[in-house]
Amino acid sequence: MSTHALIEHGLTKSVIGAFFEVYSELGFGFVEQPYVLALASELMLRGHCVTREVSVPIYYKGTLLCTHRIDLVVDQKLILEVKSTRQLSPTAIRQLHNHLHATNLEVGLVLHFGPEPKFYRQIVTNDQKNREKNGARI
Repeated sequence: MSTHALIEHGLTKSVIGAFFEVYSELGFGFVEQPYVLALASELMLRGHCVTREVSVPIYYKGTLLCTHRIDLVVDQKLILEVKSTRQLSPTAIRQLHNHLHATNLEVGLVLHFGPEPKFYRQIVTNDQKNREKNGARI
């Protein structure tokens, strides 16, 4: 097993449990907002600190371009991107990857409230980010 698989393992396990709890209550078919609100509520019931719609600055060559919204951040350690489409777009995982690069957070989950509940874990360590900035792509 990779050492990366263990980053925030307990936290991601708790969040995934909350995800399945929300899915079992609400099922498939809502737009994202009810899932985000229910998930935030369930996570707080489980003792987590949840921040919704976190703005992250996006820079180009040191100049602020804009801010981008992250659905949820849990315990200031984990990014959650919530999707509720029939099929998950391949760009959803890339979007999470970019969120991780724009922050100092290293772990994120895409939670797909589709016809079947699915989740995808993404890890980008700060060491990886630093190496990529210095031209050593991995």
